[in-house]
Amino acid sequence: MSKPGKSVMPTGLRGVGKTVLLGEFAKIAEPQGYIIASIEAPETGEFRRMFANRIRRALIDLSEGPTIATVNAALRVFKSFSLTFPHDVSVSVDVQPMRGRADSRVFADDLSDLLIATAEAARDRKRGILILIDEVQYLSPEEFAAVITAIHGTSQRNLPAVLVGAGLPQLPKLAGEAKSYAERLFTFPRIGSLTESEACTAVAEPARDVGVTFSDDALAEIYRQTQGYPYFLQEWAYSVWNIAPKSPIEAADAMAAEPHILRSLDEDFFSVRFERLRPAEKRYLRAMASLGSEPQRSSTIAREYGLPATSVARIRQDLIEKGLLYSQEHGETAFTVPLFDQFLLRRMPTMELAPAVEVDSNGGGMSPELS
Repeated sequence: MSKPGKSVMPTGLRGVGKTVLLGEFAKIAEPQGYIIASIEAPETGEFRRMFANRIRRALIDLSEGPTIATVNAALRVFKSFSLTFPHDVSVSVDVQPMRGRADSRVFADDLSDLLIATAEAARDRKRGILILIDEVQYLSPEEFAAVITAIHGTSQRNLPAVLVGAGLPQLPKLAGEAKSYAERLFTFPRIGSLTESEACTAVAEPARDVGVTFSDDALAEIYRQTQGYPYFLQEWAYSVWNIAPKSPIEAADAMAAEPHILRSLDEDFFSVRFERLRPAEKRYLRAMASLGSEPQRSSTIAREYGLPATSVARIRQDLIEKGLLYSQEHGETAFTVPLFDQFLLRRMPTMELAPAVEVDSNGGGMSPELS
């Protein structure tokens, strides 16, 4: 098989196609002999168990065929790793554990032992391991550091293990905080909105293939409404297609479809995220929305919210952890969901009263509803 490439972590806002891109990596890797271990990082702290399940499947795959010492060794290392789990979690194989490997209960060390042993087995089978992790920002700092350490270990040994992790724009910052050498292990390509030319091509070419055309004005109107974000382009093109009475599809058709599309997005795409929030979090986002869609200074948002920045710092952090906001630069905050500011202005036409905020023992703000 070919030599494994450098691990990569595509980043971008929601709806730009990062998850689809992970699937494309899998399609490329499988014909080259790679076993795919795909994980969507959970918000619930279940990453260790999920990772172990994917590696177990890979080892079962590698176990097929003539006996190889490194495959047996990897199975034993996996057994050691499984014994570090709480008693109510069962992820194991029926072999004797390998003492001294993956049994330290230090997650970074144990995960490194497991991935190195698995990659050695894959190498001797003339295979490889491709680990796909979506929503990487939901990993805890300990989990993220352990993944980076494990990939570093396989990279140093030139083993056929590659990680592709996708997530929100703060990934380079989080990776650097987890391990200072992360920037040497990964590339972080930014996936963004399409240019107007690219967006028009994405809408027009599939339609042309079935004998339908969009006027230039219609394409320009769709681009204006979607700002070139792939998910929204799909939604607009679908709805405009269904509303337009004939070909060519005109700008008037795109404008007529807009209220229907926004209602659908508000009820589904946006509301799924909005309804998870507490009142104080909704107000914080609404304060941001009133300032515009571009990144905002935390102090400016707090002023719009109606309280000092220290009093709403915890609300901001909770929203970052929920994946609604991100911060690439110190003191700056931005939405992770394109067009979310416009949804908030529609959903909350006026600002609600700021909740009372108590002061915690460290001098920071703590709203009663958040405590």
